[in-house]
Amino acid sequence: MNEQHWKEIIPVDRYVVRTSGVIQEYDRKVLTTLYQPLIGTVCYGLYMTLWSELEQGRLWGTEVTHHHLMAVMQMNLKSIYQERLKLEGIGLLKTYMKEEDGGRVYIYELIPPLTPQQFFDDGVLNVYLYNRLGKNVFQKIRRYFMDPAVDHSEFKDVTRSFNDVYKSVQTTELTSSLQRENQDVFKPSGDLDYVDNSQRASITIKDAGFDFDLFLTGLTESMISKKAITAKVRLAIEKLAFLYQIDALQMKNVVLDALNENDQVDIELLRKAARNHYQFENGEALPNLSEQIQPPLLRTMEHREPTSQEEKLIKQLEVTSPRQLLTDLSGGATPSKADLQMVEDVMFHQNLSPGVANVLIYYVMLRTDMKLSKAYVDKIAGHWARKKVKTVEEAMVIAKNEHKEYQNWAESKQTATKKQRTVRKEMVPDWLKEESEEKKKPQSQKEDLDFEEEKRKLEEELKQLDLDLKKNRED
Repeated sequence: MNEQHWKEIIPVDRYVVRTSGVIQEYDRKVLTTLYQPLIGTVCYGLYMTLWSELEQGRLWGTEVTHHHLMAVMQMNLKSIYQERLKLEGIGLLKTYMKEEDGGRVYIYELIPPLTPQQFFDDGVLNVYLYNRLGKNVFQKIRRYFMDPAVDHSEFKDVTRSFNDVYKSVQTTELTSSLQRENQDVFKPSGDLDYVDNSQRASITIKDAGFDFDLFLTGLTESMISKKAITAKVRLAIEKLAFLYQIDALQMKNVVLDALNENDQVDIELLRKAARNHYQFENGEALPNLSEQIQPPLLRTMEHREPTSQEEKLIKQLEVTSPRQLLTDLSGGATPSKADLQMVEDVMFHQNLSPGVANVLIYYVMLRTDMKLSKAYVDKIAGHWARKKVKTVEEAMVIAKNEHKEYQNWAESKQTATKKQRTVRKEMVPDWLKEESEEKKKPQSQKEDLDFEEEKRKLEEELKQLDLDLKKNRED
């Protein structure tokens, strides 16, 4: 377990589970069928374990230490922590912490999942579920949660209203004691909550790089009133811009295509317009995270030419998707499904931008003999997520600063799993050489030749990638 992880949580830290609303049996079916394909079985198991610690129908569980959770789940704390982050990222868990008596106390607040209708109308989660399951399974699951609509056209509504059935209460009829009370008698005391089920899980997209100021500037009152961009519409725009990689100028046209007859933005029309825009630009396929490129607002080399090899690499990683980078680094071969799934998982659960994911791929593959080690990728991705790394340049800087620590992680894993195997000399990116040279150990002549040959091949691939990118820009 790395040092950063121990700073976040240790086994003797205490926690108590609560829920923001009553989680019902029907929610279990939603979690199993709709969320489990996105978060995985282990993460699903953590949610269920925390849920089991609540008394039936109540809001609070009993305070215990994380030793208890480790024993129940038969997992180490590092794995539990990583799965907890997945629950937080997808909106199923909120975590609160306070320092107390030299230790830490956590509140794990479980959030009920979205209703099936909310999930399939979400605009982000439903698209990722479609990509994860495929069209046939997705449609089968959606039909499971649907029933035939009721046609009211041939019926007349004869429902009585409240005042048709009940008489109003006269002041003289109120009990004398109630008249003496103030209205606070109808409110719970400050340290109590109602058992409620109104709050549902929802994902949040933070620092996605969408320029709302530019978007609003592009809208004139003759096109649409800015009052039509409500908080709900704004949230939908943020999600759709993240999902379909639509910039502020393009989003203006998407929003104009989503106006209803009252010149208000219809959320459903907005989703369809965004999807149509993406499919027009990219064909019929719906988006995968691994096919996205760095948003313009998160590019540091967007409006300037590189003056060094490092800046040249930064620019390449900013305009290349993770899928394309994997293809280029493997000499044009199609990336394996497992590698793509691994990259998409860390991008989704750790909220890594495409450019930062590229640096992660580039760094890990050079350090692990051109292989993507899931444990190593997850460890570094989690660290970068906690550091809120958003740009390619920031990712390179933290890779330089933490290079020694990451090297220890890799070496400790190699020692544990390959004690008897000779490990070939690792390849080191140019932007890490300065620090690496100080710690470089003598190698055999053959290993040096192997390293130089590998390095030469990679440099040729990067040069070809640069030529291809220039050619595409000219076309």
